[in-house]
Amino acid sequence: MSTINSGATTSIQANNTSKVSVRYLTVTAMLAAIAFILQFFEFPIPLMPTFIKLDLSDLPGLIASFALGPVSGVLVCLIKNLIHLTLSQTGGVGEMCNFLLGAVFVLPAGMIYKYNKTKRGAVVGSLAGAVVMAALSFPINYFITYPVYELFMPEEVIVAAYQAILPSVQTLPQCLLVFNVPFTAFKALCSVAVALLVYKKLSPILHGEK
Repeated sequence: MSTINSGATTSIQANNTSKVSVRYLTVTAMLAAIAFILQFFEFPIPLMPTFIKLDLSDLPGLIASFALGPVSGVLVCLIKNLIHLTLSQTGGVGEMCNFLLGAVFVLPAGMIYKYNKTKRGAVVGSLAGAVVMAALSFPINYFITYPVYELFMPEEVIVAAYQAILPSVQTLPQCLLVFNVPFTAFKALCSVAVALLVYKKLSPILHGEK
């Protein structure tokens, strides 16, 4: 009798694990698709060069990190950019940078929330991710993104676009520090604000709870 019960328990556990795996993959894929769509809803913001635009495509990755863990959040960022790669106008460099920035945003957020599943943990985690994303946007843009831009336009032209807004900036590093780093922080904080507003309502759906 004990053997039968043990076998039944093992079967139930395996079935539950299978259901969790299917839901994990399904929700991750769904959020990646939403992130891909959100990439098309971008718009310029005041006091920034027109080629720098705001979108909320990192939001689904942040929600995935909270709901399913940091790996799921990173996968959402990866899948989103792999799909967008089919439409790339930068030879994949733009998508790679977008993935890197998204990953360094959602990974710390998800890791902190994983060990402190409270509203405070979500706030601290997402703010930490925003800080990391903003800080790493400088080397990622300087060493990866803008060298590709310079294949199409000289550095002087790029800097001139920033100088049209703030004449005192003279070099590309200054432009990145004054404009891109704060913009990246602002972009991340927009996703943080929306995530904190909607996550509690979405959580039961994402976890398959009734």
